[in-house]
Amino acid sequence: MGKTELLQFVEDQVERKAFPEFKAGDTITVHYKIREGNKERIQQFQGVVLQLAGTGCTKTFTVRKISSGIGVERIFPFASPFIEQIDVNKHGVVRRARIFYLRNLTGKKARIKERRK
Repeated sequence: MGKTELLQFVEDQVERKAFPEFKAGDTITVHYKIREGNKERIQQFQGVVLQLAGTGCTKTFTVRKISSGIGVERIFPFASPFIEQIDVNKHGVVRRARIFYLRNLTGKKARIKERRK
């Protein structure tokens, strides 16, 4: 069994949930399970998707939000068992796949236009 065959076998074993389609610039809410001691609760992380990275089992997405005037970014793996659900709140209009320039913008300049359907 070669390296690629072994990788393919492991990727097939990972359970994948069906999440809605989203891309960079979209505003989403990630419902994430937090385990504190023996208690478990669901925390919501709402922000703008900065990028989608990776393929297959290693696919991830980065979400950025402003919390108390400070920018907070979090990277979520698609294959994470802790993601309960993902809600797409707004579809944004951006021309890039990775919108890291948003980190340097504040106020009205940091707004993203909404795509109408």
